[in-house]
Amino acid sequence: MRKPLTDKDGEVRELTAADMRHFRPIQETDPGMLEAVAHYRKRGRPPVESPKMRIGFRLAADVVAGVRATGRGFNARVEKVLRDALADGKL
Repeated sequence: MRKPLTDKDGEVRELTAADMRHFRPIQETDPGMLEAVAHYRKRGRPPVESPKMRIGFRLAADVVAGVRATGRGFNARVEKVLRDALADGKL
């Protein structure tokens, strides 16, 4: 006879290896649950229409230090400067 998982107050006791042997995969016990929670399981950033790309190029150390010294968000500021220069035809 298996020991109840909860006591008279409804508190769940610590599970043992013997308890775990009786567990079954959710696909067997409630396959509809997987479909119901599927949209909650997505991880990471949501997809965007035009995702940013990671590139790599080398810059002088003093330029990098100067840009980083401007504080948090320097990537966005560098992107804006480049975007403005493209729009003005300076690149």
